[in-house]
Amino acid sequence: MAEPEAPLSLAADFPAATREDWRKLVDAVLKGAPFERLESKTADGLTIAPLYPRAADAHALAGRRPGSAWRVMQRVDHPDPAAANAQARDDMDNGATGLTVVMAGSLSADGYGLADTAETFARVLDGIDPAGGSLDIDLPPFAREAPQHLAEAVKQRSDPAAAHIRFAYDPLTAVAMSGRMPLPWRETAPLMARLIRNLADTGFKGPFAVADGRVIHNAGGSEAQELAFALASAVAYLRALEAAGMSLAAARDAIYFRLSADADQFLTMAKFRALRKLWARVQAACGLAPEPGMVTAETAWRMLTRRDPYVNILRNTIAVAAAGLGGADAITVLPHTAPLGLPDAFARRIARNVQLLLLEEANLARVADPAAGSGALEALTQELCTAAWSQFQDIQRAGGAWAALERGLIQQKVAAVCAERQKAIAQRTGVLTGTNTYPNLDETMPAVLDVSPWQQPAPAKDMRATPLPRIRLAAPFERLRDASDRMLAATGARPKIFLACLGAQADFTPRASFATNFFESGGIEAVTQHVEPATLGDAFKSAGTPLACLCASDRAYEAAATAAIAALKAAGAQHIYLAGRPGPHEAQWRGAGVQSFIHEGCDALTLLQAAYQALSG
Repeated sequence: MAEPEAPLSLAADFPAATREDWRKLVDAVLKGAPFERLESKTADGLTIAPLYPRAADAHALAGRRPGSAWRVMQRVDHPDPAAANAQARDDMDNGATGLTVVMAGSLSADGYGLADTAETFARVLDGIDPAGGSLDIDLPPFAREAPQHLAEAVKQRSDPAAAHIRFAYDPLTAVAMSGRMPLPWRETAPLMARLIRNLADTGFKGPFAVADGRVIHNAGGSEAQELAFALASAVAYLRALEAAGMSLAAARDAIYFRLSADADQFLTMAKFRALRKLWARVQAACGLAPEPGMVTAETAWRMLTRRDPYVNILRNTIAVAAAGLGGADAITVLPHTAPLGLPDAFARRIARNVQLLLLEEANLARVADPAAGSGALEALTQELCTAAWSQFQDIQRAGGAWAALERGLIQQKVAAVCAERQKAIAQRTGVLTGTNTYPNLDETMPAVLDVSPWQQPAPAKDMRATPLPRIRLAAPFERLRDASDRMLAATGARPKIFLACLGAQADFTPRASFATNFFESGGIEAVTQHVEPATLGDAFKSAGTPLACLCASDRAYEAAATAAIAALKAAGAQHIYLAGRPGPHEAQWRGAGVQSFIHEGCDALTLLQAAYQALSG
């Protein structure tokens, strides 16, 4: 019998690589530039290094049962209960394992959703077994009756103890999104606790209250801010339920979490892992043996775009993968056409199948906490825990989440982070593919259902807190594209800019491509023409636009920019741009007639808005 061969080690003949060896190679490439150029910062100011060693003594975090799939949740948001029921049954027949019932006026309703009546729930759940899948409910602010209506509809179909229902009481998110405080917290907390006790006494096993971080994420907040608010909400509900007579263990089990998942894969994974560690710390501080709570995810609203919406499918896929790998127990996908209107059957199918492909073909749920041991993800998880715990303590020192919202402390911090996000989008350092970069002016928009949204109510007059907005980061650029579409509909042509390309093709192509991408992200069509200074004026006039942009290499600019600027001015150009950083020639070229310079990192949004003013002037 032949002896078994020794295991083959492909690296056995090579010396072991060390961090010092890697650093020498990196320094050679940097050529004297600081190593910190390879580091990046999160919205919380956390540093992400370019390389991490393996995390020593790491272990998998307790969460979803190893090897088990997360729940594939599908939104039920059609305003017509019969249509909503048909959609829900189709989803459950084709792979969904749970339903998220979206009520009109709730955090993620976006103008649609179901009315809060007993008849609505009875019709929506017709033919659906509450014990055969999980049900979650997205409530409007301060809804008291909707969970009771849901409970009555379920009791007619199933044993309450066998139903998998998350009832989602959440008065703190109601304050954050509406600014209203109908009752003080000292009255709101026991009222919520009584409603939860009634459901528990009926036989439902819950969970009943949700600590929802989505309201922070939707408003442009950071990962640590989202975690801190969710944790502060959970602690507030824990105290309220204990004060109402629940044991601490029962109160803990009555609470679950919701977080947003976006296309920043590693930050999303770290955020979901951090929540489990933070909740375990709270439980330990309460004298409880930590148990993994239920953590659900919804793909992020703020990352979705109306333009080139098919890219949203890619964003959703990354977000689902990140949430699933981060340990989410249930995931809801916002369909890729959600910013355009009520999604049709195709968009709903894609939202469902994104999850099914990742589960059934990519097998992402087969390994428990696959991030365990990764130096980068372990470090990022711990840094998020530290930052979130610090902000959680700030909220507690302010008197808890309710008081912090009333005083505007949470809103102010979120607004500051959001402003930085919006600045990055405006400068195009924050990339939204298909919107502020790589736009397609000739795209065909996908279909949505011909269903009118609910009439949005006027802002409440009894607001006692500043409501957090629900934003999409792409919206400012989309408004410019909408203005371009209106001009096309009215005149048969889009707004245009003439790109004057100087020198050889190899000289002008990089900056001409940049300028095309730059202006078309605002809906301004680029008319590109390779010209000589002698014919530049006539070529500009034939373009039929008051806007012009020079595109060339630095060498070509030095040779011909001044003459080209003069020719454009003589031909009637009202606003002249130059593609590239001006460097030492800025005063010279501004004196000649250039009003604006476009380059990486400039405020593209402001320049494009000004371009429309020049076009209308």
